[in-house]
Amino acid sequence: MESEEIILALAALAQSTRLEVFRLLVGREPEGMPAGEIARELAVPANTMSAHLSVLARAGLIRSERRSRSIIYRADLDRFRAVATFLLKDCCGGRPEVCAPLIADLTPCCSPKEPARG
Repeated sequence: MESEEIILALAALAQSTRLEVFRLLVGREPEGMPAGEIARELAVPANTMSAHLSVLARAGLIRSERRSRSIIYRADLDRFRAVATFLLKDCCGGRPEVCAPLIADLTPCCSPKEPARG
């Protein structure tokens, strides 16, 4: 990714409502949520939410898809992974022990769940 793309993504997340929206959508993967439901859940007026969703979409952090009469928004986890990877690339400068605590913090929340056996 180019530095300008990273700056755009970070700028989009540097506002409290947009950060809340993104975190909410990450938690609702893979189903996503309609804009109205996002606005209601976060108690944000619909027109204001529309502006926030536009900023996140321009930054590539969320995607939208029309389903019947609704527009469903989803977090673009691949794009977010690219942003995080850009930030962490070469974080340890050849010393893996420097990044080990960060990786340990990320692992529990992101480990795939084993399928239920029946």
